[in-house]
Amino acid sequence: MTYDDRARLSALWETELEVFRAARPRSEEQWERGILHMPEGVPMQWMAKWPGPWPVYVDSAAGAHFTCVDGIDHVDLCLGDTGAMCGHAPGPSVRAISAQLARGSTFMLPTEDAAAAAEALAGRFRVPVWQFSLSATDANRSLIRYARQVTGRPRILVHDFSYHGTVDEAYATLDGSGEVVSRRGNIGAPVPLAQTTAVVQFNDVPALEAALARGDIAAVLIEPALTNIGIVLPDPGYHEAVRELCTRYGTLLIIDETHTFSAGPGGMTETLDLHPDAVVLGKSIGGGIPAGAYGMTREFALAVHDSLYDREDGLEDIDVGGVGGTLAGNAVSLAGIRATLGEVLTPAAFAHMVDRCTEWTAGVQAAIDEFDVPWQVTQLGARAEYSFRATAPRDGAEAAAADDFELQQYLHLHALNRGILMTPFHNMALMCPETSAADVERHTVAFREAVVSLYA
Repeated sequence: MTYDDRARLSALWETELEVFRAARPRSEEQWERGILHMPEGVPMQWMAKWPGPWPVYVDSAAGAHFTCVDGIDHVDLCLGDTGAMCGHAPGPSVRAISAQLARGSTFMLPTEDAAAAAEALAGRFRVPVWQFSLSATDANRSLIRYARQVTGRPRILVHDFSYHGTVDEAYATLDGSGEVVSRRGNIGAPVPLAQTTAVVQFNDVPALEAALARGDIAAVLIEPALTNIGIVLPDPGYHEAVRELCTRYGTLLIIDETHTFSAGPGGMTETLDLHPDAVVLGKSIGGGIPAGAYGMTREFALAVHDSLYDREDGLEDIDVGGVGGTLAGNAVSLAGIRATLGEVLTPAAFAHMVDRCTEWTAGVQAAIDEFDVPWQVTQLGARAEYSFRATAPRDGAEAAAADDFELQQYLHLHALNRGILMTPFHNMALMCPETSAADVERHTVAFREAVVSLYA
């Protein structure tokens, strides 16, 4: 608990609930219809986490805004939790996707867009050999399998409180005694997580070396900055140490840039001059449709190739090896990736997005300073996040200890009632190429109002 006046918080919450109910009757109607055939009335149960008595139902969206079925305009700072980092319905992506859809969507055969998309990714993320999936989750699963295949080792290593999609091996955390256990809320874990996974704290080089020295880690799977427990940035020299240790102990280094792509056109791989063995991307690269990708160094890709084709049954069984699916690399996804990288998420677009995010960060910091609130805000390119602690966290455990779900829900509901959408999972704001200074100012004003309600 980070905010002491819980009675005040409860009263503020009830007031905002009444505002929400009065403004959104059509969303309530849609929700009541939905609960007849969907748990919680939503297509995925985690959508019930949005603040309020029912979710907001969307009617249309363009750029950095969406309109709900009640006709309310919203500044979207969630952007599909990065899935719409390119903005909603970006013109070049929509045109390319629509044109390909009209020519056919999936063939289990390549199109001209495949090579173009792979070339674009190779040019940005420093690894030359690419494959495509429907999500970053699928990409991470594929690379974990390949890493086990070529190293002959059984386990992977992740950071505490990291997130890599719905990958079984990544739902691991450390308990109070430092043992690897299943993360809270993990549904139907197939095996004890210690069998598949090692976990270390972000920025803890000695712990990483101790784990790798055991010799059973096939791959280190990391975000270059934690993003799903609040933004946690790397210490100076941390990534150089990770790279050196992985090389020393024969462990593959996989960098998941799904969220940290916000750092720039080539993610943190480019901005920090990182040298991974593999890179994972998802969500944002498809222009709003399901798409993911993973790239490998030529050495890693060659090792995968040799491990598959040198077997007597290699080519015969390559389609049943647990990697890929019939819709992976489909023509529509590849058309979206090519157009989005080539015409939407350009270097100029990133410069604009980072400028808007810097303004957003300054607005949040100004309210924190004005009222001497014990919170902090961290920026990562076009993404920023505030957390309920006075200093920036150095690892996931510190970030998690500052969590306050009730306080977070109130702040999100307060913003939503003023036409501003934050991601429901944490206090993150993301900018797209169409986010304007006026959009940012709208949040700055609303955030200050929320701080006043809590502290003035």
